[in-house]
Amino acid sequence: MEYYSIATILIVLSGVFGYINVKFIKLPITIGLMVITIMFTAIVVIIAQFDDTLLVQERAFIKSIDFETVLLDIMLSFLLFAGALHTNFQQLKIQKGPILAFATLGVLMSTFLVGIIMFYVLQWMNLNVEFIYCLLFGALISPTDPIAVLGILKKAGAPKKLETKIVGESLFNDGVGVVVFLTIFAIAAKPDAAIEFSDIATLFGQEVIGGLVLGLVLGWITYRLMKSIDNYEVEVIMTIATVMGGTMLAHKFHLSAPLAMVTAGLIVGTDTVRNTAMSETTEAYVDKFWELIDVLLNTVLFVMIGMEMLVLTLEGKYIYAGLLAIPIILMCRYISLWLPIKFFAKRLDFVPKTNLIMTWGGLRGGISIALALSLTQEMHRELFLVITYIVVIVSIVGQGLTVEPIIKRLTRK
Repeated sequence: MEYYSIATILIVLSGVFGYINVKFIKLPITIGLMVITIMFTAIVVIIAQFDDTLLVQERAFIKSIDFETVLLDIMLSFLLFAGALHTNFQQLKIQKGPILAFATLGVLMSTFLVGIIMFYVLQWMNLNVEFIYCLLFGALISPTDPIAVLGILKKAGAPKKLETKIVGESLFNDGVGVVVFLTIFAIAAKPDAAIEFSDIATLFGQEVIGGLVLGLVLGWITYRLMKSIDNYEVEVIMTIATVMGGTMLAHKFHLSAPLAMVTAGLIVGTDTVRNTAMSETTEAYVDKFWELIDVLLNTVLFVMIGMEMLVLTLEGKYIYAGLLAIPIILMCRYISLWLPIKFFAKRLDFVPKTNLIMTWGGLRGGISIALALSLTQEMHRELFLVITYIVVIVSIVGQGLTVEPIIKRLTRK
């Protein structure tokens, strides 16, 4: 199917489902779209008991979408730039210590904890999966999804300093998590090859540090160019060029595009850049444009996630493993956040029950599904895809719908 046709169908479905949600269901847009898409898919499956024409067509349509490429190589850069652009940079600077610890130490600790526990759980279930593949699952499920987190936290009413920690962690741990996943993937793909620690450190350093440096350079260049002119149309186009050109450069030189886009977005969105390089008209147009891009791509993404259900191998053991994985992942996240919170609580004023709120508010989303789709059959792709899908659905719908009342209850003085 042609790219234009795929994009058209996804946007039409997003528009229709979005209208139904706003008019009748009135859930947060990310949750509402996923719920409606799953209901639509379930109806198609029921209809298929009498006539499978629509089911066959929908499955063919889903298989024609390269979810991994569409999300990781195209959509993610736009979504992260948009999210970073509207993040409070001053609060982020104050909270930079814990955010950095959550996004690095937290992701690594969670990766190993999830990998170790899932290895023994799957062995207990007579699913013989090698440890390295369980570790790979730990890497893909540990990062929280900034797309899901940003969309739901906007309406959760969390205290600003807490919201900054959760959003900041999600923006950065996503890039770090992808690098950790790719590193373990390289080891798992060549189990007999000798891979030196120096090779791993070089890959990690190149991706992470290189991505951050590229983002700084892109942000600075964009700022200087915007400061030298006063034309809102051209300045909006320049922000688009920053994202698209920067992503292409990151892929060419094997740097982390997510980290580059987060860094560039944070710089362009700072008060300094807004006050010195943007007129009021430019600032309004830049903000509105990226808000629209954020909403559009979010709606398309969550429709795609909902439709992926049709291509899963829904075996009983796989579903059971997915249900067992939910409390395991939440427990591992809680543990991985405990040490950084204890360390920084002495220096910074933390909201009470920060660990509990960040554990429940750390949602998983499309990035985990995209990484699971990149697994090979030897890496037990079908098993981990089902587990990931169940975790993501419960995370976005279950945690997403309850995070607001939980935040209000736990932060009530």
